[in-house]
Amino acid sequence: MMIMFTTAALFLTTINALTVLLFYLDKAKAIAGERRIRESDLLTFAFIGGTPGAFLARHLFRHKTRKEPFSTRLMVIAVLQIGALIGWFLL
Repeated sequence: MMIMFTTAALFLTTINALTVLLFYLDKAKAIAGERRIRESDLLTFAFIGGTPGAFLARHLFRHKTRKEPFSTRLMVIAVLQIGALIGWFLL
């Protein structure tokens, strides 16, 4: 059980760090006028566990904070993940 918890914690730490890095790189590319990271890629990283990192990066870098439908899609992902966590704990 401890190995599973450690593995999950390591995965979530890594995916959130990568999500923050992707948001940072996308912001840097936007400033430089370069080709950007696809929104679908940013949302995929959030979907697979990087939602806290996505929200942190949006706040830290002031990036994608008013972009629609991106903001709505990220919020839907967060609500689904919270619902899944609540459901998992109730079972």
